[in-house]
Amino acid sequence: MTPSARIGFNQPFPEQLAFFSKKVSLPTDALDAITKAQHDHAFVVAGAMRADLLNDLHEAVTQAIAEGGTIAQFRTQFDEIVSRHGWEGWVGSDSKAGRTWRTRVIYQTNMATSYSAGRWAQLNDPDLLAERPYWRYVHADGVASPRPLHLAWGQSRLTLPHDHPWWKTHYPPNGFGCHCYVIAVRGPKPGDATLPPIGWDALNSRTGELPGIDKGWGYAPGATAADPLGLARVVADKSRSLPFELAADFLAEVKGGVEPGLWAEVERYLASTR
Repeated sequence: MTPSARIGFNQPFPEQLAFFSKKVSLPTDALDAITKAQHDHAFVVAGAMRADLLNDLHEAVTQAIAEGGTIAQFRTQFDEIVSRHGWEGWVGSDSKAGRTWRTRVIYQTNMATSYSAGRWAQLNDPDLLAERPYWRYVHADGVASPRPLHLAWGQSRLTLPHDHPWWKTHYPPNGFGCHCYVIAVRGPKPGDATLPPIGWDALNSRTGELPGIDKGWGYAPGATAADPLGLARVVADKSRSLPFELAADFLAEVKGGVEPGLWAEVERYLASTR
């Protein structure tokens, strides 16, 4: 498989699966309990506070990635997991439309970001970078209501060096349902845009993001996945936000799903930052 070729979201590949399977299930009560690059290290489902429930949901998404499972198959597993664990009161549980929306968010977000993170690993392969050091933004065809800026970046064939600051915030997906992607190329071709549009780095005070980026999506999935302290920082930030008793319970829940050697690293980090 050529790393520069597009891989469909339902066509799993090793780097995608490796990224997602290494995530640690993190109990959380809110959708924004972790943000941006913290998602490189933690799997969360808002309101899912029990480790056994989260681990089963993580396994269901892992299976969907590994086998190219459909959203219908995931929904069947989701219903079975929710019923088995007696999870009630989750956002969307009060209606068929709510359940449809919630399962779509869980499935599509994790499929898209794991795909993107796997591509990040491929695109940053040293051998590929030596041959194709530029990246091109590609807008996915067939989107019913394309985001105007995403469409413009694709139509202009925006082609930038792989280490341009643009990619730290605009590496897709840039919002829920975004199917844009990046390919590696040797360099710009005649007519390609070789500079980001004017104002691309002007922060939107309402969303806290740059133009064209949905709230919470201004990061490059997978870019921090190799950071050995990434998980430790996420766990430390979350535990410090909780009362002492709840923090202790939280750490115990997380520890049960973390490989011992990695947990030792987390504990060392926690001790060094107290």
